[in-house]
Amino acid sequence: MRDAAGFTLVEVLVALLVLGAGMVGGMAMQLHAMRTRHESALLSASTQLAVAMADRMRANAGQVTAIYLGVDYDAHAAPVPAAPDDPCRLYPCDPARIARLDIHELERQVRATLPAGRARICRDAQMYVGGQLRWECSGGPDDPIVVKIGWRGRHPDGTPRRDGGRGAVPGVAIVVAGVRP
Repeated sequence: MRDAAGFTLVEVLVALLVLGAGMVGGMAMQLHAMRTRHESALLSASTQLAVAMADRMRANAGQVTAIYLGVDYDAHAAPVPAAPDDPCRLYPCDPARIARLDIHELERQVRATLPAGRARICRDAQMYVGGQLRWECSGGPDDPIVVKIGWRGRHPDGTPRRDGGRGAVPGVAIVVAGVRP
């Protein structure tokens, strides 16, 4: 009887099975890493938008209660934000016009940057309920002013989720410190 050299068909098939399982696992890890990176980019962008809006509000504190408070823009439900009638080209800018321009810029950036994004500016002393941010605001006269920004996740076909995902809760809530309207 001759000694057989090499691998049997069963050994080759087992090796291919192990290699295939490893490749599927590696692809799954890569997909998870890409989703995590995308979520991190959205969180970073929304934080930058919220901080920039808080800075604008501090710079124009006289307009906080008159114009800034009550902003509730939902890019999924609202139309594309229209530019203000006079963006300070024809007439000198007054604080109210600057506030309206700030809000327009926030809405435009939320729409352009976040999938079905949402921005809300309100008074809220209870931003967290059950360890999660929430869109509702307490609205008390002495409650801190908060800029909340979030987005909805997407279904595999690219359409925004209506519930669950990031649509159910804000991604970021920044307290606007130092504003006394």
